[in-house]
Amino acid sequence: MIKVHQDKRVIKKTVYLALGVDAEGHKELLGLWLSENEGAKFWLSVLTKLQTRGVKDICIACVDGLSGFPGAINTVFPKAQVQLCIVHQVRNSLKYVSYKDRKPVAGDLKKIYQSTTVTEAESELDAF
Repeated sequence: MIKVHQDKRVIKKTVYLALGVDAEGHKELLGLWLSENEGAKFWLSVLTKLQTRGVKDICIACVDGLSGFPGAINTVFPKAQVQLCIVHQVRNSLKYVSYKDRKPVAGDLKKIYQSTTVTEAESELDAF
């Protein structure tokens, strides 16, 4: 969050960003947006702006679980596959692990999601 001057007062706003990764794996910052709150309506506006700026399609969208966000994505980019980002998947998984076991379990999960091939990931999953 950052503090900004608005209407003669200081308020907190969050900076949101959209990051694109092309088929070759090159990352590109698509834009930065300031907002007091995050919601599906906000993201629908962002996605519409991206489309008007030339983004033709989204293959995979990794999101944080915000209610309505997948629907907003599919409204603008109907072919997009939406999935929960890895950070939130791991956090959700670790909720069911005792505190003393979280670090080793997180380390074992990391071996799975950082695998470079499907075969390697399946092997790490079997070992998990």
